Amino acid sequence: MKNYRDLFEGLDIEVPLLDGSKARYINFDNAASTPAIKASQDALNDFLNFYSSVHRGTGYKSQLSTHAYEEARAVIFDFVGANPETHNVIFLKNTTEALNKMANRFPFTDQRDVVLTSAMEHHSNDLPWRRATKTVHIKLMKDGRLDLADFEEKLDKYADRLALISITGGSNVTGFINPYYDIAEQAHAVGAQICVDCAQLSPHRSIDMLELDDPRHLDYVSISGHKLYSPFGSGALVGRRDTFEQGEPDMVGGGVVEIVTLDDVQWAEPPDKDEAGSPNHVGAIAFAASVKKLKSIGYDNIAAHEAELTAHAISKLKEIPSIVIYGDDDPDNTANRLGVIPFSIEGINHFKVAAILGHEFGIGVRTGCFCAHPLILHLLQYGEEKAEELRLEMVAGNNGNKPGLIRMSFGIYNILEEVDIFIDAIIKITAGEYKGEYIQDISSGEFHPKGWKPEFEKFFSIEKYG
Repeated sequence: MKNYRDLFEGLDIEVPLLDGSKARYINFDNAASTPAIKASQDALNDFLNFYSSVHRGTGYKSQLSTHAYEEARAVIFDFVGANPETHNVIFLKNTTEALNKMANRFPFTDQRDVVLTSAMEHHSNDLPWRRATKTVHIKLMKDGRLDLADFEEKLDKYADRLALISITGGSNVTGFINPYYDIAEQAHAVGAQICVDCAQLSPHRSIDMLELDDPRHLDYVSISGHKLYSPFGSGALVGRRDTFEQGEPDMVGGGVVEIVTLDDVQWAEPPDKDEAGSPNHVGAIAFAASVKKLKSIGYDNIAAHEAELTAHAISKLKEIPSIVIYGDDDPDNTANRLGVIPFSIEGINHFKVAAILGHEFGIGVRTGCFCAHPLILHLLQYGEEKAEELRLEMVAGNNGNKPGLIRMSFGIYNILEEVDIFIDAIIKITAGEYKGEYIQDISSGEFHPKGWKPEFEKFFSIEKYG
């Protein structure tokens, strides 16, 4: 196994434990956010010496800043295999903002007004569509995979009205990778377009949007820097230029116009038309440096590294009798999925497990529903009656029975030694070998050790900069 840890800083930071000792922090919450890779930090620090406003500035630093910002845009074009003549790169905060912009700007018509998405989506690729137009959900198989028979049935049913299929490239819960090129071909065959949420896919697999004359091409993709080892507030929506040439921008103000009079507005050409205000060009430059580094590492190497970690973790978890793994639990199939493992421990609340891992072992995981509530309810096999009962409890402010799973997820810097430490911690938890008394906060559902208070200011505080 290759070791990519020297590409990062901060991996040896120690954090305080409940017993007063410290441990080197282990992060298995990469599906939520990844740490900054050195290349991204270095690009940010080097550029800040020349930081200035972009677009229309006449000073040297302003011109350099504009050049660097547009260079970053070119890097993202290359990263997703998009053609600048037919597509646009719009810089935004993250995939959530990108998909909201898509929902606001897509040219739905009275004849083409249906979006087909799935029940496995992150809320960011579901709720914006619900607000915008009629949204239909593809059903899932029992293990959380896309039900392709149901997809074909719904595709046939709504073919004449279908405007767009918006599907995740890879699930942030199960790690399943969808056959998005096949889906794209079927979408185009009925006159629809496709949008692929690549937030979870892009750190682990290469993306190629293909040319528009290829029947398998992708019309739109969205990516987030904070999942691509560049947590500096930048993401991108890459989409068809002809779409964004139409209509009015969903956010207006400076930067989106050619000329304004008291009676009229002439909008700018894409992508400026959809980048209102002063952009986060520092974040975009750091983001571009990060994806350049990932491409130089090679996605085959990244996938192989994470598949080995995932296979090792699944094999070890399956040896623990009280562990239930959801989705694909085959360690021999990890090359065909992402490094995300959702599981539960029978008889122990998922929030409590995460609290013990953090406070007594210095291990960070994610717990809960991962912004994919319908998928979690499906995996847990909650029927409509039980789901409604829980919903009413939560609306009333009681989250004590909030459903959820524990999720461990890998980045390129994780190593087998960390997986083994994690497995040892899980074995101890299942055996009741932990020290703290954990109290649940009913309003959030989370557990905290009794009598423990965090002393964050010992590690970081903005006060020192005043």
